[in-house]
Amino acid sequence: MDNMQATFSVLTMSIASTALMAMGLAPNQDNKTEVDKTMARFNIDMLVMLREKTKNRLNADEENLLNHIIQDLQHKFLQLK
Repeated sequence: MDNMQATFSVLTMSIASTALMAMGLAPNQDNKTEVDKTMARFNIDMLVMLREKTKNRLNADEENLLNHIIQDLQHKFLQLK
């Protein structure tokens, strides 16, 4: 854990992981998969807000990562039943 750095990419991936768990697409801390659409939507909305607040402040790699993750999560969210 000493090698972990607090970077924009790590923050983005952390929020995305939480969204995936809330969509039941990844196991939670208890190694269970449960769907919580409200929490999934909240985490996706947080990433969208983060994109808006960091507009023109990210490097190309960070911007591409954030855009790709948001697009992927929104697509997965729309496919939830």
